[in-house]
Amino acid sequence: MNIHEYQAKQIFKDFNVPVLDGIAVTTAEEAKKAAEQLTTSKFVVKAQIHAGGRGKGGGVKIVNTPQEVYEAAEKMLGMTLITHQTSEEGKLVKKLYIESAANITKEYYLGITLDRQNGVPMMMASTEGGVEIEKVAEETPDKIIKTPINPLFGLQAFQIREVAFGLGLNKEQSKYFSKFASALYAAYAQKDAEMIEINPLALLDDDRMIALDAKMGFDDNALYRQEEVLEMRDFNEEDPAETEAGKYGLSYVKLDGNVGCMVNGAGLAMSTMDIIKYKGGEPANFLDVGGSANAETVAKGMEIILSDKNVKAIFINIFGGIVRCERIANGIIEATKSISIDVPVIVRLDGTNAKEAKEILKNAGISQLITAENLNEGAEKAVNIVKEVTA
Repeated sequence: MNIHEYQAKQIFKDFNVPVLDGIAVTTAEEAKKAAEQLTTSKFVVKAQIHAGGRGKGGGVKIVNTPQEVYEAAEKMLGMTLITHQTSEEGKLVKKLYIESAANITKEYYLGITLDRQNGVPMMMASTEGGVEIEKVAEETPDKIIKTPINPLFGLQAFQIREVAFGLGLNKEQSKYFSKFASALYAAYAQKDAEMIEINPLALLDDDRMIALDAKMGFDDNALYRQEEVLEMRDFNEEDPAETEAGKYGLSYVKLDGNVGCMVNGAGLAMSTMDIIKYKGGEPANFLDVGGSANAETVAKGMEIILSDKNVKAIFINIFGGIVRCERIANGIIEATKSISIDVPVIVRLDGTNAKEAKEILKNAGISQLITAENLNEGAEKAVNIVKEVTA
């Protein structure tokens, strides 16, 4: 789960991570009033969406007066903001953050994320702040400092000194950075965050450091113990299909292809998408129905897949272990009775009672259902059908 910049900065304040004064607003009138409350000679008007690169897309403006804040807010609210981290459709701006401006000496990048390969948090820093970190990683990876953190011991003082040295900070600047980094890691650990990103981290003319931007993402599995974070969730920023899937315990992620996928198990789901790509097709989604799939979850999964108008065929690839295959087969048949299915559905079932399941599907007399003996055949049939339809 992700949150907005202004929300992340609320959390930062709770952990004494330095930020500038700012106020979240939803109208141009509120924006002007917010500017009048801030004691600064310049203001920054920021669009609040769950994506980076807002500045290049016109979602960040520096202005001089409350009236100019009003004018910028009036243009920004309701605009569709497209950045390198949004889809082509972009995101609708419904909320702004009016913030004080600062006298910046230099900009850095600082982040903490989960290193999934090694299973530990990792602090990343770079002198190339204020630009796309992905571009830095691709073109000049040597400019990114990576520091793995043992979760049993936390971020150590010697690690902070190493990062400060790598950033070229002097003794006084390093003191401020040490407090900043320690507070940031405390927020990361105590809030069950998966990712914190500050880009840019600003060095001011008095050697203090301020988080000019703030992004936070959280471990969904830990939200039950993070009630305050959960209250910050903005469903307007999430894909409606993904939100609906979550209500039924389904893991769904929309992609750009046209072959819908329904699989049990994340590993099998990844393999299924890989072989669809290998056969020349494009997966339309990742959908894991889990180990306790039943008629209801199968029907809901198919309904969610079909909500994507790009889907031209569905490939159901289930390995029956805990859930027996004939149960899945009956669930598929029941799903065809409760929802309208107007695309071919290729079904590959293997594992416990797979033979019985295939007989159930063959005897169902449903023209849209096409059985496959194995993964390779199922993916090939799905991709070929889509090619014929879109030819």
